[in-house]
Amino acid sequence: MTSKLPERMIPSLRTVILLIPFFVLFIPSLTEAISIPTISFGVENADNPQQVSTGLQVLFLLTILSMAPGILLMTTCFTRIVIVLGFVRQAMGTQNMPPTQVIIGLALFLSFFIMAPTINTINDKALQPYLNEEINQEDALQKALEPMREFMFSQVKESELTLLADITLDNEPFDKNDIPTMTLIPAFMLSELKLAFQMGFMIYIPFLVIDMIVASILMSMGMMMLPPVIISMPFKLLLFVLVDGWTLIVGSLIKSFQG
Repeated sequence: MTSKLPERMIPSLRTVILLIPFFVLFIPSLTEAISIPTISFGVENADNPQQVSTGLQVLFLLTILSMAPGILLMTTCFTRIVIVLGFVRQAMGTQNMPPTQVIIGLALFLSFFIMAPTINTINDKALQPYLNEEINQEDALQKALEPMREFMFSQVKESELTLLADITLDNEPFDKNDIPTMTLIPAFMLSELKLAFQMGFMIYIPFLVIDMIVASILMSMGMMMLPPVIISMPFKLLLFVLVDGWTLIVGSLIKSFQG
């Protein structure tokens, strides 16, 4: 099992930087901005990458880079993972251990691992055909959108999707195609937040039990001035190490996206 992990992650890491521009389709205002320079600057519509001027390519790239963190948070599994890992650190009471950079880095690479099938699908059906001039820009963006929508639909909860659909849509949708992406994205984020906090609550329970036991023992010994956290922290770390906590949490996170 462990020997297959690098093979699964390598293609996604190779193509993720090239695939970021396709995520701009999730923001309609940006997709409209692609055609604005054709009027203001007198540039004809481009059917392939070679016809796009260098200046517009640089402007487009800078825009995508500025939106990349938001796109990463809105449309991938990064939100759930980083929140759960943050709960783990707070539940153990270790303050800044592991450091925030380590948690974000682990969440980022776990996101690449989980999103690898979706990223590879976008690369095969949208990016590579577009770079080979087999399809135009509009078709490439549409083909890149479909796998991302499928991923979000597989994770979004019906209650959140119904709430956003009732607010934004005039008519009740009959199928997934009737739900616009700008309605799907906030519903997906709400679902991710809800599930992340549920998982965080379950993580807190065993550590809370240890705190209560230590506090009761200290009170029975008359050591009420001694903070229970100082005594309970080593026992929390011991429990976490004995049950191989990081493996359990990471495994549960990955399985939560496969259910």
